[in-house]
Amino acid sequence: MTVTIGITGGIGSGKSQVVSLLETYGMTSYIADRESKRLAATLPAIRERLTALLGEDIYGADGLNRRRMASLIFRDPSLLTQVNAIIHPEVARHFSEWVARQSAPWAVLESAILFESRFDRQVDWRVTVCAPGMLCLQRVMVRDGLTETEVRRRMENQWTDEVKKAKSDYVVYNDEKQALIPQIERLVKSLSEKRAGAPDIFPDGHAPY
Repeated sequence: MTVTIGITGGIGSGKSQVVSLLETYGMTSYIADRESKRLAATLPAIRERLTALLGEDIYGADGLNRRRMASLIFRDPSLLTQVNAIIHPEVARHFSEWVARQSAPWAVLESAILFESRFDRQVDWRVTVCAPGMLCLQRVMVRDGLTETEVRRRMENQWTDEVKKAKSDYVVYNDEKQALIPQIERLVKSLSEKRAGAPDIFPDGHAPY
């Protein structure tokens, strides 16, 4: 049986770095953002509904115009909710099918909106990656070439770290102060012991990091 781990965190928190480290332990990964982009570009059902909602020009010769879509939905919470209602069920279905095909003992789901999208219901364990807001802001501006205003607008549409932490089984701090690799080692050790039925080394269900 494949045990699933959901990795979440705010934009720029460093989720992908944590997933990459978990992959070194032989874990296979499903990147929800990447798959949602692919599904939005290839599934006729999504294309038809997004076009009806956002207009014919939301798709061009190169496929879905994600920058335009972002400029629309991050200004209008109602539009964001409607777009999520179109895409999230398809991603959830695709993830379930993907897990069913896995032979590895561990599978990781990376999703910035693990809880908001209710993808957390599809995984066995939930991990939130945290980093200070200003650090996340700077990372995303450099990585994606966005303005501070654009990044802040996206941040405003995400749940806070405190809310995510309260719903998580583990928390990892990617703040460039606390060493990341030892945290991952402790996380993997704890999950492995839980899988083996060993006594919980973190009785309250949360790792001390």
